[in-house]
Amino acid sequence: MKIAVSDAEAHLADLLRRARSGDERELTSAGEPNGRLLPPKRGDDPAARRALIDDICAAAAAKAVPGPSAARSQDFLYDPETGLPARSSQTRPLSLQR
Repeated sequence: MKIAVSDAEAHLADLLRRARSGDERELTSAGEPNGRLLPPKRGDDPAARRALIDDICAAAAAKAVPGPSAARSQDFLYDPETGLPARSSQTRPLSLQR
């Protein structure tokens, strides 16, 4: 159904309510098409969304490369005998090294 832009401005709330319920309107200016008011797109099917997520996870798992564990990645900062911070020039910030 066609409606003039000037009329649409006066009845915008009603037009939006109708659009939400599935109604489409063509907006005209001086009788010429100027735009369309369409209902919002509905979300994807939950099963389709779940399948897409599963596909993405499977693709990521196939690309994953095993590497070293980060669980003990900072052990070099500590003395293995005392467990205290190591006293070496390698662990000091460059600004403090001589």
